Amino acid sequence: MAILHKIDVTGIRLFANHGCMNEEAIIGSHYEVNISVWANLSASVESDDLNDTVDYVALYAIAKEEMAFRSKLLEVVCQRILDRIMNEHPLIQKATVNVAKLNPPINGDVERVALTFTTER
Repeated sequence: MAILHKIDVTGIRLFANHGCMNEEAIIGSHYEVNISVWANLSASVESDDLNDTVDYVALYAIAKEEMAFRSKLLEVVCQRILDRIMNEHPLIQKATVNVAKLNPPINGDVERVALTFTTER
């Protein structure tokens, strides 16, 4: 059985212009991104070297960069973030990305709507 360790980068707060309505493209909205990745980090435990682990600063950068590209659907944003994580970090065996739109334009009192995508190698 393979050893897997988990890294969480949670509460990434960003402002972006996603959404189907034209107003959302103009006004924008607040979002929260949460990322969890699983990898065997045994080498980094031995070496104490950043090159042997998954750099959480890089995970944050992926979320920030992909959130800057407007999409109508959060599904597209989640998949882009997930794809980049898996493509750029071969050490990662499993990843979960959660993107939440805070105070969505729904005719009601709703704190957030969120999507969660998970993939494994």
